[in-house]
Amino acid sequence: MRKFQLFIKRAFDIAVSIILLILLIAIPILIVVPIVIRLTSKGPAVFTQDRMGKGGKVFKLYKFRTMRIPEDSYDENGNMLEPKKRITKVGAFLRKTSIDELMQLFNIINGTMSFVGPRPTLPYQAERYNERQNKRHDMRPGITGWAQVNGRNDLTWSEKLEYDVEYVEKFSLWFDIKILFKTVGVVFKQDGIAFTKDDAINAKTPQNAASSEAPAGEDKPSEQTAEVSGAEEK
Repeated sequence: MRKFQLFIKRAFDIAVSIILLILLIAIPILIVVPIVIRLTSKGPAVFTQDRMGKGGKVFKLYKFRTMRIPEDSYDENGNMLEPKKRITKVGAFLRKTSIDELMQLFNIINGTMSFVGPRPTLPYQAERYNERQNKRHDMRPGITGWAQVNGRNDLTWSEKLEYDVEYVEKFSLWFDIKILFKTVGVVFKQDGIAFTKDDAINAKTPQNAASSEAPAGEDKPSEQTAEVSGAEEK
């Protein structure tokens, strides 16, 4: 029964992603947004970053860029701006509306992501998971998930991971439908859209900080904070 539901889930992902991409090109959000990003800030319109996927395999996650590039992230004294100040005006709007996540439709089509599933984390974070937390890699990561509709960035990483594992253990098509409907409410209410609480999972060591490409650009110390060097993501 679970295998059949996973098959239906994948078929749904592919069909809906293709339909949405066609509509977004026709509207044409996927054409206008990249142009606006390029005209209002330095750097590429699309941000890519290595994330952990199903089976612990690393993949490239796509997002519309919402933060300044590293070279343009310092004040007049040469100090790097704090993450919140590095978010561009256009980027703030894209994050608020979750439009920055639309590029992940391409991740869904290429099989590295799903509409619903645990949000993909950075490799260094995955290295710190315990055996139970590693269960989140038993399914494709998602654009939205059980943790995102239960607090999103108001949760600590440990709390998020527990919600992720709960989703994997209780997966069903009805569970996915429930999460999708709750996601609509979260987006419109802007619930939990803030910098997440910190804990041991996402605390960066000096080595991590120096090597992270951006951090999360999707990274932040949390899902939405960008890390020391270049980061993006939520």
